[in-house]
Amino acid sequence: MKSISICVTSDVHGYLFPTNYRDQKEASLGLAKVASIFNELKKDKQVLLINNGDYIQGSPFTYYFAKYQQNEGNPMIQAANEMDYDLAVLGNHEFNYGLNYLQQVIAQSKFPWLAANILDKYSGEPFFGKPYVIREINGMKIACIGITTHYIPYWEDSSNIKNLVFEDACKSATKWVAKVRDIETPDFVILSYHGGLECDPETGEKTEKHTGENQGYQICEEVDGIDLLITGHQHRFITSEINGIPVIQPGDNGQALGEIIINFKTENNNVLIKSVTPTLHYVDDRTEPDDNLIKFMMTNEKEVQEWLDQPMAVVVGDMKIDDPFIARLKGHPFITYINQLQMQVADVDISCTALFHNQSPGFPEKVTMRDIVSNYIYPNTLKVLKLKGKDIKEALEYTASYFILDSEKNIIVNPSFIDPKPQHYNYDMWAGIHYEINLAKPVGDRITKLYYRDHPLELETSYHVVMNNYRASGGGDYTMFQGKEVVKDIPTDMTELIANDLLERKKIEATYDPSFRIVKS
Repeated sequence: MKSISICVTSDVHGYLFPTNYRDQKEASLGLAKVASIFNELKKDKQVLLINNGDYIQGSPFTYYFAKYQQNEGNPMIQAANEMDYDLAVLGNHEFNYGLNYLQQVIAQSKFPWLAANILDKYSGEPFFGKPYVIREINGMKIACIGITTHYIPYWEDSSNIKNLVFEDACKSATKWVAKVRDIETPDFVILSYHGGLECDPETGEKTEKHTGENQGYQICEEVDGIDLLITGHQHRFITSEINGIPVIQPGDNGQALGEIIINFKTENNNVLIKSVTPTLHYVDDRTEPDDNLIKFMMTNEKEVQEWLDQPMAVVVGDMKIDDPFIARLKGHPFITYINQLQMQVADVDISCTALFHNQSPGFPEKVTMRDIVSNYIYPNTLKVLKLKGKDIKEALEYTASYFILDSEKNIIVNPSFIDPKPQHYNYDMWAGIHYEINLAKPVGDRITKLYYRDHPLELETSYHVVMNNYRASGGGDYTMFQGKEVVKDIPTDMTELIANDLLERKKIEATYDPSFRIVKS
């Protein structure tokens, strides 16, 4: 009996070192720790190492090098080259810093980047060249096809994906699996999909709205010829089987290494698959980071840590976030500050923003760059949309579905914003208008009061509203924003806008102007 191990990382998001960057304590995450696990596995196994996307964006480390050291070699790619990745698949966040930056990254990689369904607008061919690769390992011919969620145009700034067409992931998988089977006659076909599962893998029950963002379950049901489906994007830890196809998803930020063990034997020049077993190797506090990778990258890390500790401004009052639930329920001075800054930069008087994640610490008394990037974790820019009052109300009705009442009439977070993937970033808090959310009302009919400048908001009147580019494109199921006129595009990264504002002001007041209230009756 022979065996091969397919090893997988996904959604590393720039976490190379075992740190969350909010402080300098060691954390149970990071590619350096994953590398230790991988190095042990490959000592006595034949391995193939796959990066399933969202690799070059997501941490202060990647932000620093993308914004300030673009002409230097990309340290994330240097690390990947050092680990001998066999291939990578493009994720949606690979496009966040623009196409030129992405092409630089690909040029520095010693391994191919796959994107079968990302096409050149003019030729109709895969834009990045390689839709799949073939590898011969231990007598087995393996094909790996790379597919990316086609939902990217709903989130990404259009300038970052100019002249690209994102073909439906399931349609593309059907085409390329059949083509590869026919042309290459492989023994084993891997579909590495930077997308997730839209249904529970055990029951088939839908777990999200059918947007097409995640099609893993559909692919397993409809595409013939797949021997293994690698998934990502949702940051989940999954080992399962759908329609006889083994499925794996190894979480995010380097918290686990996925391994799929293929046992097979060869008879009369034919490969006979005996078993395909997915498993996850979790990083923990006992996992030592890989020494070589740490030493190799230490100069880069020190540079980033020094940058993060740059002082920016002093806060008068309290802008720390002790309880993210209460901050969303009642509003918070940090959210007030972000909305006020957005309105100031855009020169409008209505704004919305979100508290992106539950680890957001707010601002301490002395604010550094570390505090900025710990709170504002996405490379967003700003857009001003021309919206009718009815669009604003529809958006508020959607955001009002974030909270529900439990059986004892306590306010809790709607489980649909937590499972299968936390989506706290899709609950917006607005400024420049005043509104009331009544949780006793049915979803879609909860906005019981809505005022602009002390008068009821006119549903047919147009208003200019500033928001981040993700939300302006309709991201997070805010479909009412899709296709709306962009009055103003502010291309400067929001993190940079915050830093510039703090450096100029030197001192900010922790003020809170309550623009909304949530009631239960």
